[in-house]
Amino acid sequence: MEKINLAYFGEKFKDLQSSNPDAFLSRIRQKGFDNFTGKGIPTHKNEEWKYSALNVGDLFKKEYQLTGVEKDFNITKADIDEMRLPGFENANELVFVNGKYVPGLSSIRTSSEHLVILPLEEAENGIYKDIVKENLGKSAIFINDGIHALNTSFIYGGVFILAVKKQIIENPVFLYHVSDARDNHILAQPRSLVFVDERAKLQMVETYKTIGPMDSFTNEVAEVVVERDAIFEHYKIQNDKAAASQVGTTHVRQVGKSHAHTLVISLNGDTIRNNTNIIMEAEGNEAHMYGLYLLKGKTHVDNHTLVDNKMPNCFSNELYKGVIDDNATGVFSGRIFVRPDAQKTNAYQTNNNILLSEKASANSKPQLEIYADDVKCSHGCTVGRLDEEALFYLQTRGISKEHAQAMLLQAYAASIVEQIKIEPLREYAEQLISERLSD
Repeated sequence: MEKINLAYFGEKFKDLQSSNPDAFLSRIRQKGFDNFTGKGIPTHKNEEWKYSALNVGDLFKKEYQLTGVEKDFNITKADIDEMRLPGFENANELVFVNGKYVPGLSSIRTSSEHLVILPLEEAENGIYKDIVKENLGKSAIFINDGIHALNTSFIYGGVFILAVKKQIIENPVFLYHVSDARDNHILAQPRSLVFVDERAKLQMVETYKTIGPMDSFTNEVAEVVVERDAIFEHYKIQNDKAAASQVGTTHVRQVGKSHAHTLVISLNGDTIRNNTNIIMEAEGNEAHMYGLYLLKGKTHVDNHTLVDNKMPNCFSNELYKGVIDDNATGVFSGRIFVRPDAQKTNAYQTNNNILLSEKASANSKPQLEIYADDVKCSHGCTVGRLDEEALFYLQTRGISKEHAQAMLLQAYAASIVEQIKIEPLREYAEQLISERLSD
């Protein structure tokens, strides 16, 4: 177990339990804290963390401030203006400050008859309490480590999002995660529960910003439930400063025959770990998962995916691509389970990496565990250099080596970026990537 300051976390935990004694949440938090103190921070002996345990362990050597129930903060609308995503005028904007949802800084544009957005505590004590109690915390069954348990230990100030039955939500939901690190290192732990009801459609986008000279660490858990004939799209753009780290879990349960679409773009930060889980609990589910990481400096990005096929006739496709330069590290670990009842499963997984320097590194671990005999599954990975022949060809046409390299990498990334279905966001991602490749 990595050595951590249990006394500090224990004091903060007791403060939260006493100031927010809600019976249901208290039980969930207590179970999480027991798990956290028992397991601690993952080490290299934990197979799921073998490539990232050292990085995450180093994060906990810093004196982070963990915010409690207090609502005092100095973030203003002007601060949010600087991180707004293109298309925000037509989006529902949810602002989190140091991990806590702040309704006063948020802008809800969709009618509550179509989209319900509430503080998690309010939802748990109101008419949606059955949905919350039935679905909150289910991700712990699949991610049983101390980092995830730490988030559960401090559930407070989260958000509940419900796409109402039969409603196609035209306005996407933008989540802005702000860490106010002007005076202290900040440990933020956002929590969200998203319920996409039958025949509804919801698009969700997340982005992150650290304000101030100190370090930030965002430890996030988003649990999503997708009902029959519903569509859920999730996009995450990670382009924070070099001293910002993240561990994020997006846990999607397709409880009815439905469609899920996830995409994460990682450009800048210190240590980043993305857990993306798709749990197919109904027959005929479909899921698409995409990732792109363009890394420089000492950035470390670890993408962990899980597709758990429990029922027959499901389809999933994963494509993750990396471009790694300088001393950066990219990690991909993807696991596909096909349970005995999941006959006629089609599941595909690909991870491709391009190394641009001698010190850059990529670790890829695609995995299949198949317990059914009538399936079509494949996985594969590549790690290599940029195509020298293509680079030479462009140079013979009068294009500089730097420009030629940028052109080839832009084309390489295009197959991921074109999967962003929100046009202003896609154009924004193309711009970010173009700027990164021209640095």
